[in-house]
Amino acid sequence: MGNRQQNLPANQQQAQRQIAYWLLVGVGMIIIQVLLGGITRLTESGLSITEWKPITGTLPPLNELAWQTEFDKYKVTDQFKYVHKGFTLSEFKFIFFWEWFHRSWARLMGLVFLFGFIYFLAAKKFNKNMIRPMVILFLLGGVQGYIGWFMVKSGLLPEKYFVGHVELTTHFIAALGLLCYTWWFAISLLIKDEQKLISPKLKNFLLFILILLFFQLVYGGFMAGLRAAIAAPTWPDINGSMLPATIAELEPFTKNLVANPITIHFIHRGLAYLLVVLIGLWWYQSRSVIKNKLFSRLCSGLILLVSLQLILGILTVLFATYPGRLVFLGVSHQFVAMALLMVIITLIFVVQKKEVI
Repeated sequence: MGNRQQNLPANQQQAQRQIAYWLLVGVGMIIIQVLLGGITRLTESGLSITEWKPITGTLPPLNELAWQTEFDKYKVTDQFKYVHKGFTLSEFKFIFFWEWFHRSWARLMGLVFLFGFIYFLAAKKFNKNMIRPMVILFLLGGVQGYIGWFMVKSGLLPEKYFVGHVELTTHFIAALGLLCYTWWFAISLLIKDEQKLISPKLKNFLLFILILLFFQLVYGGFMAGLRAAIAAPTWPDINGSMLPATIAELEPFTKNLVANPITIHFIHRGLAYLLVVLIGLWWYQSRSVIKNKLFSRLCSGLILLVSLQLILGILTVLFATYPGRLVFLGVSHQFVAMALLMVIITLIFVVQKKEVI
């Protein structure tokens, strides 16, 4: 996806930097979009808009009659009937805002990518190796939008009070996939070959950590979708026990792995501890690398972020029953998870198994 920058003419190097900065703007917007999704979930706002109108839904209701019409549509949902039955129009406007903002930011993000693509294409700043990744980038964005609406529909069914936790997690992981792809594209245009290093051992260890982190993020999505933190707002025990008795209460046992809040809570904590230990071991091994400023900074960032993430995870659990604190801590936990993921992705790019010719 990237290019060996030192072998390119100055004007092409400048073009690559400009494209990279545009992609970094997109990365920032994706991060904000994921955080808005977190706020939307934590404020239970996701089902406030019951229709998908990509064009006409850009503007919010502009008068009281329009607001009442939207409120009446929401009143038909089981979430309103059984969870928010006492909602006033003013309270409905609050949750509507977050879902509308989440969708509107996605539209704005799409325009930023589209107009940037048109500009760089017209200015002939793309080289032929960039066209295919760009097409993939737009396809990933489109798929993500479809998954988002599919997720919302999962919560509009009878006897469903919230969006499905599997659908929510799919939406979350797809967003992170888009984030990683865009980030990788950007850094491939910015990081020079002399900033890379060769270490098959460190590279393989990083790939293993990334796989574990993937499952941790999946279970983080399950935690959010099933409100598993509220089910056990204690630490270091889980409701008074290190190995909860209800960890295998569903039949068959495999159902506990995806639908039992306590089991999911237990797995999420266990993976967190394992990741802290493995990242600490990787960091210890990485000390043998010298005279690589970028790598050194990434290693320091990695160990700081995983430590901060552990602390935020504990605080999120302990304050899960305090709605205001939960929103702040939950979104902070999500943000640091993305930062940690991006640092690991960058390290995977920087650490090579063999020299690239």
